[in-house]
Amino acid sequence: MLLNSLKEKYGLDYEKFSIVSKISVNRLKAFIEDPFYTKPSPTEALTISRLLGIPIHPRFIYAWENLTFKELKQLRRTLSEAEIEYVNGIIKRLRLKNDQIIKDILERLLLPHRVAGGWIIIEDDGYVLYECLKPNTMIDMDSLNIDNIFNVISTISGVEVKPKFISFIGARMGRPEKANRRLMKTSVHSLFPIGLAGGFRRNIVEAAEKDFVEVELVHRKCSTCGFETYRPICPRCGGKTTVQYGCPACGRPLSVDAVCPSCKTPSSAYRKMRIALKNELYNSLRSLDSPKLETIKGVIKLMNATRTPEPLEKGILRAKYDLTVFKDGTIRFDMTNAPLTHFKPSEINTPIPKLKELGYYRDFNDKPLESPDQICELKIHDIILPKSCGKYLVKVANFIDELLEKFYRLPTFYNVKNENDLIGHLVIGLAPHTSVGVVGRIIGFTDANVCFAHPYWHACKRRDCDGDEDSIMLALDSLINFSVEYLPAQVGGLMDAPLMITYRINPLEVDSAVHSLDVSDKYPMDFYSMCFKEVDAREAKDLIEIVEKRLSSNIQFKGFKYTHPTATIAGGNLKTSYKKLKTMNQKMLSQLTLADKILAVDAAKIAEKILTTHLLKDITGNLRAFTSQTFRCKVCNTKYRRVPLSGKCRRCGGKLILTVFKGGIEKYLKMAENIIEKYKLGNYYHQRLMLIKDEISTLLVNGKTGAQESLSKFIHDSEIRST
Repeated sequence: MLLNSLKEKYGLDYEKFSIVSKISVNRLKAFIEDPFYTKPSPTEALTISRLLGIPIHPRFIYAWENLTFKELKQLRRTLSEAEIEYVNGIIKRLRLKNDQIIKDILERLLLPHRVAGGWIIIEDDGYVLYECLKPNTMIDMDSLNIDNIFNVISTISGVEVKPKFISFIGARMGRPEKANRRLMKTSVHSLFPIGLAGGFRRNIVEAAEKDFVEVELVHRKCSTCGFETYRPICPRCGGKTTVQYGCPACGRPLSVDAVCPSCKTPSSAYRKMRIALKNELYNSLRSLDSPKLETIKGVIKLMNATRTPEPLEKGILRAKYDLTVFKDGTIRFDMTNAPLTHFKPSEINTPIPKLKELGYYRDFNDKPLESPDQICELKIHDIILPKSCGKYLVKVANFIDELLEKFYRLPTFYNVKNENDLIGHLVIGLAPHTSVGVVGRIIGFTDANVCFAHPYWHACKRRDCDGDEDSIMLALDSLINFSVEYLPAQVGGLMDAPLMITYRINPLEVDSAVHSLDVSDKYPMDFYSMCFKEVDAREAKDLIEIVEKRLSSNIQFKGFKYTHPTATIAGGNLKTSYKKLKTMNQKMLSQLTLADKILAVDAAKIAEKILTTHLLKDITGNLRAFTSQTFRCKVCNTKYRRVPLSGKCRRCGGKLILTVFKGGIEKYLKMAENIIEKYKLGNYYHQRLMLIKDEISTLLVNGKTGAQESLSKFIHDSEIRST
């Protein structure tokens, strides 16, 4: 708007306008060319607005729409009584008497101020506020158009004032950021079954002390010597083995889809085998030249269709490097998604020479890349990972190198010592609900706990970066350790597995949400005019350059721009309070305390929403789960719908325990009571909570899980009551 007005009224003659306004030419140009870092002073803002007839600079626009006409008059009256400090004839500071009503008005006006003793101090903004209301001028306020507060202010000040806000959207906190290694429900080092022999920790070392374990394993036969084993390579002659199908009950050989004529059981590729685990573990340790480890966690049983296990050597090496395996044999690291189109070398801690090796020769303005503070445009397959991820991937790379060298007898590949050595290496990104991974290249690391990548890269995973998290794995880990044979046979077993890999992104084929990505560096005035009119966003689509307009052209991959610069991509809090606070009580109190402070939030409604959608649902849900719970064996983890008559596990004789406990039912009761009382949520919620408490006290003896009474005592008590 400033540029257009200068063209219209002064023919873009900076010198001429500089003489009239007494603002230097360099400063005028900076307002236009560098608006984010060059802000006008109060005097400059008012001078430019009055001389050019344009609205005052946004830095000095306050939330006038939040005030009523009565409050505006009260503020004007208070300003007329203010103590004023002048510097060179210009108001430098206003001192108002500390009145709570005026303090509330200034807060709703979003006008910066501070309180010192019995005074409200307004500094830089005092001059603009005074000029907007001109309290020393005799004006009949009631004669003005009080229906439009902006007309009132513009009439008084002679300066056009625009609304600070046009409309609002409601928002709530999404999922906290995450950057952590992927764990299965029970974290393990190896997809190797040991049954119950490994104890509750499923320790292969402990299971090996029993010499033999009986587990379900794939039945394979050597094509050369006929030796039967579960290994793909015959341990006797080194020949290849093939899967043998048969009856799992009687062992009769069958074809793939046949049914046993005796047992009427479908054929399967596995059978129960007794394996000498002690010898297997010893031989595996010796082949890796590894000392004996204390803990190597395996699985109780395999869930894949053929019961194909991993080589034991892989689990040994993972345990050595403290790595855990996922269901498909890969090692994953989970991170929250974050879109990024530009970066500075200084933000990702990557040296300029290394970036040039990766193809970053020029910055986004097409100037030679020489400084770490130049801005580069991110290539669509390049990603920036959290530093914690880098440290974890170093361990994964070392694991793969040792696996290549000692198990596959091949040269090492990664040879990394720290995360910087991983720069330039490939990873595969995968969303949990898909089966197609996307190749990415590491170009640096950040302090933020997110995965920065091009919007195309995230969209190729079918993600829109609304708080979701995906996993990445080193490309070589996926290529040598993943196998479809390891995937569970249940419904959904093929999901979250890299069955296919996309190595070249086609913007036409990614999630269409990214086609609406804005790639402009500035918006035309017509766009802002339409915003003031609150027209449908689709009507303004032609005014903004978006990705959709670039598809199938030479600029669909590059030349993206941005509207707002930022000091660093990792600015702000790196860890949310939700993750710092440990207990749910602390998190709840923190949320409600924040709601009490925010003017735009009705704290009582927030409290009611927490109560109805979280606390009461959890209490009643846990109560329902308690009455219909299963019982679990402490030793073998077998679950029972009803307790056996023996009172012990029928499988191993172990002790049975509850799966839902009293503490889980009552943990939110006190919190719910406090919320209802503090925010006066009414009798309905109070009575509902009382009914729940009555049900709990009826179910639990004196609020505790008591022992079951005998039938004879029940009959005896009934006879006493009847007499």
